[in-house]
Amino acid sequence: MNGMRNNNGSSYSSSVATLVFLVLFFVSLSLLPTRIQCADQPYVTSFYAEEIYKELQSLATLFTKDIRKTLSFCIKDMKKDWEEAFDFKGRLDFVDSCVKKKGDFRDRICTSVEIRYYFQSFMDTTGTTSQSYVKPNKNCNLSSWVAGCEPGWGCSVGSTVDLKKELPEIPSRIDNCQPCCEGFFCPQGLTCMIPCPLGSYCPIGKLNTTTSTCEPYSYQIPAGDPNHACGSADVWSGVVNNSDIFCDPGSYCPTTTRKVPCDRGYYCRRGSTRQNSCSMLSSCKANTESPNMHAYAALLIVALSTLLIFIYNCTDQILATREKRKADSRERAAKHVKEIAQARQRWRSAKDSITKKKGLQEQLRSFSRRKSMKQDTSNAASASPLPPSDNSSEKKESNLTKMMQSADSDSNSSEGFHLNIGDKNLKNKQPKGKSLHTQSQILRYAYGKIEKEKEQEQNNNLTFSGVISMATNAGEEIKPRPAIEVSFKDLTLTLRGKKKHLLRCVTGKLMPCRVSAVMGPSGAGKTTFLSALAGKVRGCTMTGSILINGKHESIHCYQKIIGFVPQDDIVHGNLTVEENLRFSARCRLSADMAKADKVLIIERVIETLGLQAIRDSLVGTVERRGISGGQKKRVNVGLEMVMEPSLLILDEPTTGLDSASSSLLLKALRREAHEGVNICMVLHQPSYTLFRMFDDIIFLAKGGLTAYHGPVKKVEEYFASIGIPVPDRVNPPDHFIDVLEGIVKPSSGVTYQQLPIKWMLHNGYNVPPDMLHVMAENHDPESSSKGEGEGEGEAGGGEQSEHPWDSVEIEKDHVDSNFLIVKDLSNRRTPGVFRQYRYYLGRVGKQQLREGKSQAVDYLLLLVAGAILGMLTTANDETFGSLGYTFTVIAVSLLCKIAALRSFSLDKLQYWRESASGISSLAHFMSKDTIDLFNTVIKPVVYLSMFYFFSNPRSSFASNYVILLCLVYSATGMAYILAIYLAPSAAQLCSVLFPVVMTLIASQKRDTTLMKILAKLCYPNYALEAFVVANAERYTGVWLITRCSSLKTNDYNVNEWVMCLVILILYGILFRILAFGCLLITQRK
Repeated sequence: MNGMRNNNGSSYSSSVATLVFLVLFFVSLSLLPTRIQCADQPYVTSFYAEEIYKELQSLATLFTKDIRKTLSFCIKDMKKDWEEAFDFKGRLDFVDSCVKKKGDFRDRICTSVEIRYYFQSFMDTTGTTSQSYVKPNKNCNLSSWVAGCEPGWGCSVGSTVDLKKELPEIPSRIDNCQPCCEGFFCPQGLTCMIPCPLGSYCPIGKLNTTTSTCEPYSYQIPAGDPNHACGSADVWSGVVNNSDIFCDPGSYCPTTTRKVPCDRGYYCRRGSTRQNSCSMLSSCKANTESPNMHAYAALLIVALSTLLIFIYNCTDQILATREKRKADSRERAAKHVKEIAQARQRWRSAKDSITKKKGLQEQLRSFSRRKSMKQDTSNAASASPLPPSDNSSEKKESNLTKMMQSADSDSNSSEGFHLNIGDKNLKNKQPKGKSLHTQSQILRYAYGKIEKEKEQEQNNNLTFSGVISMATNAGEEIKPRPAIEVSFKDLTLTLRGKKKHLLRCVTGKLMPCRVSAVMGPSGAGKTTFLSALAGKVRGCTMTGSILINGKHESIHCYQKIIGFVPQDDIVHGNLTVEENLRFSARCRLSADMAKADKVLIIERVIETLGLQAIRDSLVGTVERRGISGGQKKRVNVGLEMVMEPSLLILDEPTTGLDSASSSLLLKALRREAHEGVNICMVLHQPSYTLFRMFDDIIFLAKGGLTAYHGPVKKVEEYFASIGIPVPDRVNPPDHFIDVLEGIVKPSSGVTYQQLPIKWMLHNGYNVPPDMLHVMAENHDPESSSKGEGEGEGEAGGGEQSEHPWDSVEIEKDHVDSNFLIVKDLSNRRTPGVFRQYRYYLGRVGKQQLREGKSQAVDYLLLLVAGAILGMLTTANDETFGSLGYTFTVIAVSLLCKIAALRSFSLDKLQYWRESASGISSLAHFMSKDTIDLFNTVIKPVVYLSMFYFFSNPRSSFASNYVILLCLVYSATGMAYILAIYLAPSAAQLCSVLFPVVMTLIASQKRDTTLMKILAKLCYPNYALEAFVVANAERYTGVWLITRCSSLKTNDYNVNEWVMCLVILILYGILFRILAFGCLLITQRK
């Protein structure tokens, strides 16, 4: 028998064995002598109980060390758990009752070796309860089976046993077998008694004659033995296997021998030692297990629904009201400035009329003087000149006169301009932008400047360059823009991996203060040409040279003063026109520039582009109607004009505009050119009037070859010289495009393939050898055009390389361009990262408010999901609510990920444009993440407001909120990666798939090394563990075995709750770092 016991003992886990020590120590604490009021009457611990306590007290220290060593994964606060399970202070009446019934009570208590053997037999190596009886031992086996071996019965030991010592084996215990006392349980196959833990109900069983079972237990008495009565409980195990001794739900057990029904207004869960009062808004009937939260849920749903309706309908009104106040302030300032300007105009007219009148009087006096000189000298001496109108001088000055005189004499006035334009000291009298602080002063300053410029143009009928010259002569402080001259020679672009030319032998120069147009048939490489000048071409081999101001410098050195207007209208649709322009100006103008000067620039651009009427209108998106397409095109151009570029490149800015809008846009660009800006644009089918407004023109033929590059005034003369005159009543640019396209064949016999060669010969450029045969033979255009590449659009767009290595090289070009570091030669210090971050916060915050309807829908989905899952997955005591938490992790991760995709997937194009212009990517990312933190904080509250009160778990609301907060933070970080790196459709699919798959992996059994590794890599694993641990900590007393078994099975640890939260946060940080890396390397291709 000893050998069998040794073999059995070696087959069980050490952690389970230590649980035995815990129970034995509980027994020692249960005999703690004390006097306390209990059960409505005073109870005094007997002397016998005190003596037994003294014998068992010495075992406490030994068992404490073992428990901390082996059961720390399920016991966090040992003292607290012991007290909640075996603190029988004032509850030792069941001990004295047993002593009175059985005089040998001391000899019936299990020793440490018996308790250890019971739990080793009772639990398998995985920590789960597997059976309700112990394995054969010395007292109970096939050859020896006394009455005490039956469930609910026990025997006395034959000799005195010292409970202070650790016995080497189970003592012989087969004497005086009797039913187990109430408050104790006697397992089948073990002939001793173990105290029942708190939260259990262990009365003496009553025989059911029909089933021969001892109720409320499930064991039966031996058949054919009329003297065998029912005893107390027979087993303490996890609730999954046997819940006989657990106090019934709807009742509470203040002692292990007393069960009290729950009163009205209270609820009692399974295994409760006291009743819990219902909250204010909940209702609890008598004998109820959980409170009825329907009233609370209804009230909460109404409140949250009202809030969501308010958000859905009123978020736009908040911004609209704020913008209306700004618009009113702006209108008052503009009206004030106009009144001042009109008053000054009237004042000037009055002064002019008076001056003319004085001049006439002077002429009359001169005439009279000459006439009087012919008379007598005395008469001449007495003659007096015609006096001025004394009555007018004596008249009281009008209010208008006083206002204008005060305005002229006030050097600090910023509401217009002085009449003495020629005063060289005027600039000392004008207000400076930095001296203006209030919004009203800034607006008056800006509108005053604009009115001054408009009046100068009207009165003097000057060009804008004349206005600048006039203002300069008048003492205005004009800061010239840095000049950028771009010259290129033999510029050739070849698609990598192929011999296809996108551009070939393009030579010329783009000069400051001039507006150049690039024209040509479709596929001539116009956009590719501009992209090459701007340094945006990828995946191509470039030969030739591009010089900036005559030096071999990269165009990226001047990135801060170069504007590039893309062909598509890439503008934020959920911002107003003014907000789009203001953000671009703030982030791209000099950081040292005064706010008033920035406002002046913005107002001037709005004025010149004709955007006053729509400045407060949303640009609009596909789902939301906004401004018209032509207006959006002008806003697209204005984004680059407000940053005062020195080189402005535009890709088809007039496409989709009518003639009036095109003329207005070109006039605005000419104003920029007169300030020294080098402007080049792609043009399609301009009118003759618009065509004549350009300074230079570049005609590209098919294959990216130059057909003409020079002044617009000489283009007709050149083409006429080579036999291509313009017919009468035909628009010259249209005629030249038709010739280059091959639609119109000149009568001189010149083909469109020969035009580039004629231009090379005309300028003395070298002609490529493979093109010399074109001049020698007049072959079919279709055959000669074969092999000529078409370079329209982005370089290499839609083309695939022939070799995999070429694709790798192209990808390397994209990555290198994103991390390109060059010397800054623009001499402009733009705002830093943190200042741009502040600007981004304001912009993203407005966008989120305008997307309040989407936010309301997100919250509504979380409410519905929380209510449904809360009702369907009520907290299960057997699994600590793990099923409900599994669904919670899936639902919250899925909904939050899909919502977080909008943060980066909706404005990818806008980000690519802004980052290409030099705006900080870090500020962009940080601002998005900062604004999303609001949702990260609020969404767990929204979900738990339904789920927590419907499922009613034992863990606290605060612990559930903290876990969900960390989970949402981690899930949002992963959503950022998907939104940035993948296309919207693929990102949405992955956002649905990843949470489900990862949560299922985390909830599976980890019986293999691979499954353990996969589970540890899945972030839902740590959320599930935190949820289960937070709930399991609330299960004490009789639930200890259930808690340890469940945590052992799932490989969870109560001490790792904080670590799980930290890991979730670290996952969120890691995901955000990876997302930012993807943001840097994933650019438009």
